[in-house]
Amino acid sequence: MPRFLMASPDFYGIEYEINPWMDRRRNAISELACSQWTGLVKTLLSLPDMDIELLKPQPGLPDMAFTANAGLVIDRRFISSRFRHRERQGESPHYEKWFANRGYDIIRLPEDVFFEGEGDAILAGDTWFEGYYYRSDARAHEALSEILNAEVLPLRLVDPLFYHLDTCFRPLGSDSAIIYPGAFDEYALRVLRSRFQKRIEVTEEEAKRFCCNAIVVGDTVVTTTGCHGMSAALRVDGYDVRALDLSEFIKAGGAAKCLVLSM
Repeated sequence: MPRFLMASPDFYGIEYEINPWMDRRRNAISELACSQWTGLVKTLLSLPDMDIELLKPQPGLPDMAFTANAGLVIDRRFISSRFRHRERQGESPHYEKWFANRGYDIIRLPEDVFFEGEGDAILAGDTWFEGYYYRSDARAHEALSEILNAEVLPLRLVDPLFYHLDTCFRPLGSDSAIIYPGAFDEYALRVLRSRFQKRIEVTEEEAKRFCCNAIVVGDTVVTTTGCHGMSAALRVDGYDVRALDLSEFIKAGGAAKCLVLSM
């Protein structure tokens, strides 16, 4: 049964600049952000057997709406993120408390290793893919491999616009994925192309619409509006595409997948 953790954007806004998308002169419209988030919740709840848990947002932590960055949930373990930027580090105690209160074991990576949860660690089949450079460290894949007892493949990101792996890569299954090639170095792109025989390689224009930052539940893909090429390719393969306007969250460098943490 698909299950996500989400946090309403009560305190969401562009209060600092920690990626190229953020501009304090172009703040989010609070009412519109709340409406767009509610639309995403309604869309997800319309899917069969969907379950959504809510975490209470906190003032002074505007990016808590992006719960995907909180960490990783594996069985009854919560691998907590170690945020690179000071502005987000205050989120971790709230996430850890929420999971600890529900009986999860809290696991932390070494203090000198930055790691930003599902933003940079994505599972496809039995293999984890770990994006690194802008937010998570290259060494994070070694720690994750030991904790998860699984193969973890590091992927170097090279475009600051795509600072997290989930902004440029979305598996559809164990051998199929949506990829924006321009976000990766040559080696990482070779790894992805060798691992995924069926690929939708999107254009830069659609990647900047955050088309790769999609939620995949069975044969349904929830993504952003304006991604016509990707959506057409998905429909040819039999997927049901739900396109939502998430423009207020794109202002901060996130979209659909950034707003949910898999549980």
